[in-house]
Amino acid sequence: MNQLCTFLARGAALCGALLLVAPASAEIVVITSPANQASRMFSEQAAQFFMGQSNQFTPIEQGKESPIRREFYQKLSNKSVSQVEAAWAKIEFAGKGTAPKSYATDAAVKKAVAADPTAIGYINKASVDDSIKVLLTLQ
Repeated sequence: MNQLCTFLARGAALCGALLLVAPASAEIVVITSPANQASRMFSEQAAQFFMGQSNQFTPIEQGKESPIRREFYQKLSNKSVSQVEAAWAKIEFAGKGTAPKSYATDAAVKKAVAADPTAIGYINKASVDDSIKVLLTLQ
Protein backbone atom coordinates (compact mmCIF):
# COMPACT_ATOMS: atom_id res chain seq x y z
CA MET A 1 0.00 0.00 0.00
CA ASN A 2 2.86 2.37 0.85
CA GLN A 3 4.44 1.78 -2.60
CA LEU A 4 1.12 2.59 -4.28
CA CYS A 5 0.86 5.86 -2.37
CA THR A 6 4.44 6.78 -3.34
CA PHE A 7 3.72 5.94 -7.01
CA LEU A 8 0.54 8.04 -7.01
CA ALA A 9 2.28 10.96 -5.34
CA ARG A 10 5.09 10.91 -7.93
CA GLY A 11 2.54 10.71 -10.75
CA ALA A 12 0.63 13.69 -9.36
CA ALA A 13 3.85 15.70 -9.06
CA LEU A 14 4.80 14.85 -12.64
CA CYS A 15 1.36 15.89 -13.91
CA GLY A 16 1.63 19.16 -12.02
CA ALA A 17 5.06 19.83 -13.52
CA LEU A 18 3.79 19.08 -17.03
CA LEU A 19 0.93 21.52 -16.57
CA LEU A 20 3.40 24.24 -15.65
CA VAL A 21 5.42 23.82 -18.86
CA ALA A 22 2.54 23.13 -21.27
CA PRO A 23 1.96 26.13 -23.54
CA ALA A 24 -1.20 28.01 -22.75
CA SER A 25 -3.53 29.00 -25.53
CA ALA A 26 -3.18 32.70 -26.13
CA GLU A 27 -5.93 35.13 -26.93
CA ILE A 28 -5.01 36.44 -30.35
CA VAL A 29 -6.28 39.74 -31.73
CA VAL A 30 -6.47 40.99 -35.30
CA ILE A 31 -5.28 44.58 -35.37
CA THR A 32 -5.13 47.59 -37.65
CA SER A 33 -3.93 51.17 -37.53
CA PRO A 34 -6.04 53.64 -35.56
CA ALA A 35 -6.22 55.62 -38.84
CA ASN A 36 -8.16 52.78 -40.49
CA GLN A 37 -11.93 53.37 -40.59
CA ALA A 38 -12.80 49.74 -39.75
CA SER A 39 -14.02 49.18 -36.21
CA ARG A 40 -14.60 45.42 -36.15
CA MET A 41 -14.23 42.35 -38.29
CA PHE A 42 -15.71 38.86 -38.41
CA SER A 43 -13.47 35.78 -38.52
CA GLU A 44 -14.64 35.00 -42.05
CA GLN A 45 -13.55 38.44 -43.24
CA ALA A 46 -10.15 38.19 -41.57
CA ALA A 47 -9.65 34.76 -43.13
CA GLN A 48 -10.25 36.23 -46.59
CA PHE A 49 -7.47 38.78 -46.11
CA PHE A 50 -4.96 36.40 -44.55
CA MET A 51 -5.70 33.66 -47.11
CA GLY A 52 -5.32 35.98 -50.12
CA GLN A 53 -8.97 35.96 -51.15
CA SER A 54 -9.35 39.74 -50.80
CA ASN A 55 -6.92 42.61 -51.16
CA GLN A 56 -8.94 45.22 -49.28
CA PHE A 57 -6.35 45.05 -46.46
CA THR A 58 -2.62 44.32 -46.48
CA PRO A 59 -1.97 41.38 -44.13
CA ILE A 60 1.09 41.43 -41.88
CA GLU A 61 2.33 38.05 -40.67
CA GLN A 62 4.12 36.69 -37.62
CA GLY A 63 7.43 34.87 -38.17
CA LYS A 64 7.40 31.51 -39.92
CA GLU A 65 8.28 29.45 -36.83
CA SER A 66 6.21 31.51 -34.41
CA PRO A 67 3.82 29.47 -32.23
CA ILE A 68 1.27 32.29 -32.45
CA ARG A 69 1.23 31.91 -36.25
CA ARG A 70 0.24 28.23 -36.00
CA GLU A 71 -2.40 28.99 -33.40
CA PHE A 72 -3.76 31.95 -35.38
CA TYR A 73 -4.40 29.95 -38.54
CA GLN A 74 -5.83 27.05 -36.59
CA LYS A 75 -8.28 29.34 -34.79
CA LEU A 76 -9.08 31.51 -37.80
CA SER A 77 -9.47 28.95 -40.57
CA ASN A 78 -8.82 25.50 -39.08
CA LYS A 79 -5.79 25.27 -41.41
CA SER A 80 -2.15 24.52 -40.76
CA VAL A 81 0.62 26.94 -41.65
CA SER A 82 1.71 24.63 -44.48
CA GLN A 83 -1.81 24.71 -45.95
CA VAL A 84 -1.82 28.51 -45.78
CA GLU A 85 1.63 28.69 -47.39
CA ALA A 86 0.45 26.36 -50.19
CA ALA A 87 -2.54 28.63 -50.84
CA TRP A 88 -0.28 31.68 -51.04
CA ALA A 89 2.11 29.83 -53.37
CA LYS A 90 -0.77 29.24 -55.80
CA ILE A 91 -1.81 32.89 -55.59
CA GLU A 92 1.75 34.08 -56.22
CA PHE A 93 2.30 31.62 -59.07
CA ALA A 94 -0.90 32.86 -60.74
CA GLY A 95 0.30 36.46 -60.34
CA LYS A 96 -2.74 37.37 -58.25
CA GLY A 97 -0.99 38.52 -55.11
CA THR A 98 2.03 38.44 -52.84
CA ALA A 99 2.28 36.56 -49.55
CA PRO A 100 2.23 38.76 -46.44
CA LYS A 101 5.46 40.20 -45.06
CA SER A 102 6.40 38.58 -41.80
CA TYR A 103 7.85 40.06 -38.63
CA ALA A 104 9.53 38.28 -35.74
CA THR A 105 7.70 39.80 -32.76
CA ASP A 106 4.41 41.30 -31.68
CA ALA A 107 6.19 44.65 -31.30
CA ALA A 108 7.42 44.54 -34.90
CA VAL A 109 3.96 43.57 -36.19
CA LYS A 110 2.40 46.43 -34.20
CA LYS A 111 4.91 48.93 -35.59
CA ALA A 112 4.29 47.82 -39.20
CA VAL A 113 0.51 47.83 -38.79
CA ALA A 114 0.45 51.21 -37.02
CA ALA A 115 2.46 52.74 -39.88
CA ASP A 116 0.09 51.57 -42.65
CA PRO A 117 -3.65 52.37 -42.47
CA THR A 118 -4.39 49.54 -44.95
CA ALA A 119 -2.54 46.89 -42.94
CA ILE A 120 -3.92 44.24 -40.61
CA GLY A 121 -1.94 41.88 -38.46
CA TYR A 122 -2.32 39.66 -35.45
CA ILE A 123 -0.66 39.65 -32.05
CA ASN A 124 -1.13 38.27 -28.57
CA LYS A 125 -3.86 40.23 -26.79
CA ALA A 126 -1.43 40.96 -23.96
CA SER A 127 0.62 43.09 -26.40
CA VAL A 128 -2.21 45.50 -27.25
CA ASP A 129 -1.56 49.20 -26.66
CA ASP A 130 -2.76 52.55 -28.03
CA SER A 131 -0.59 52.34 -31.16
CA ILE A 132 -3.04 49.92 -32.79
CA LYS A 133 -6.78 49.16 -32.90
CA VAL A 134 -8.30 45.73 -32.24
CA LEU A 135 -10.76 44.49 -34.88
CA LEU A 136 -11.29 40.89 -33.76
CA THR A 137 -10.43 38.66 -30.81
CA LEU A 138 -9.84 34.94 -31.43
CA GLN A 139 -10.16 32.69 -28.41
